[in-house]
Amino acid sequence: MNVLTIRDARKSFGATAALRGVSLELGAGEMLALLGPNGAGKTTLVRSIAGRVSLDSGSIELLGRRLGAGGGREPLGVVPQEIALYPLLTARENLEAFGRLHGMPRAALKSRVEWALEWTALADRAREPIKRFSGGMKRRLNIACGVLHEPRVVLLDEPTVGVDPQSRERIHEMLGRLRDAGASLLLTTHQLEEAEGRCDRIVIIDHGEVIAAGTLDELVACTVGQHRQVAIRLDRAPESPFDGFNGGSAGTLLRARVNDVGAELPVLIGRAERAGFRIEDIEVRSPSLQSVFLHLTGRELRE
Repeated sequence: MNVLTIRDARKSFGATAALRGVSLELGAGEMLALLGPNGAGKTTLVRSIAGRVSLDSGSIELLGRRLGAGGGREPLGVVPQEIALYPLLTARENLEAFGRLHGMPRAALKSRVEWALEWTALADRAREPIKRFSGGMKRRLNIACGVLHEPRVVLLDEPTVGVDPQSRERIHEMLGRLRDAGASLLLTTHQLEEAEGRCDRIVIIDHGEVIAAGTLDELVACTVGQHRQVAIRLDRAPESPFDGFNGGSAGTLLRARVNDVGAELPVLIGRAERAGFRIEDIEVRSPSLQSVFLHLTGRELRE
């Protein structure tokens, strides 16, 4: 069952087409990564789902109900990239304020605030103004305020941007617990390793269009292929390249592309050793989401 379905979403701002017929689905209990270069249309799409931008055409369905410009978004939680908190209020007061904005009954709000403080590991700082909090603490509280009302679908815009590795790991533990409780998550991120290691599927958008969607294995298979990159470092630089190594080799580092590591790697090592070289290091790299992303969107930086 899909909990969120977007069909042929189109939106222009003057002469600029931000969305050019985007379609995607979010399954129940799924974590879906939405990737794309700067200006690809990700923010416009997320704002459209949240009701902050009206589409020119196309449709958005949440839990089987078509959304319009008005209500119907009660089952939706939105966590913005910007820290949307009241700096002079305490953690507890922020949670209570956002709970009231979500229209939560007082009895339910009280128990959810206690849950959120435990979930974010901020119970011991509950009465402290958040202006004293670290960036990671604010980020965790920011997420909690967006999901306090127990939404079934959560939009997260760069949920780990600007935080240290420990805070990033804690946030992913929090998101895992949300999924365990039945929530479905759609997140935008520039952290490709997070999308690669944490998400069930990946959608890549560019120039307002979906250019690829699927699991990492599916994306690899239809773009860069399943070959492995091998790098072998020798004790000294060879005077001429060995057969089987490609033009990326330089100095003491030899590079090759192989399809069968078990069969081809011993052959490459043997060629170097028979020529009198000592192997100092070997690295084998599997196809990555980064290679897929660059293959599809190009290497040119966009600002």
